[in-house]
Amino acid sequence: MILLDTHVALWLLSDADRLSKNAKAAIDETRQSGEGMAICGVTLLEIATAYGKGRISMAMSLESFLQDVEERFVVLPISAQACVRTLSLPASYPKDPADRVIGATALVEGMALVTADAEIRRAKAVRTVW
Repeated sequence: MILLDTHVALWLLSDADRLSKNAKAAIDETRQSGEGMAICGVTLLEIATAYGKGRISMAMSLESFLQDVEERFVVLPISAQACVRTLSLPASYPKDPADRVIGATALVEGMALVTADAEIRRAKAVRTVW
């Protein structure tokens, strides 16, 4: 199973051409193995926040879209273990709380994080695919 960063989940649903070759390969491999793809629960909040700020639009209601996202991905809860793990991420890791929770969830769950975020990838704290 792989963990998708918020933007990757959105691109996969609406604009898959934005995904890198490596990301597409990891997603295809995961689909073929039947393992499924995961998102962190905070991703749902990030999507709602982006919608509320007008950064993304959709043809359906926000609630319907989020329910669709919940059906397509395994939604991992924000665990106590992940919250504690956010504190041990290096200073070079992004300060955004959602980014830290997503990265810590990848570490706790032993998953690679599919992300285009250069700052996350440069920090080398989490195994990433891009």
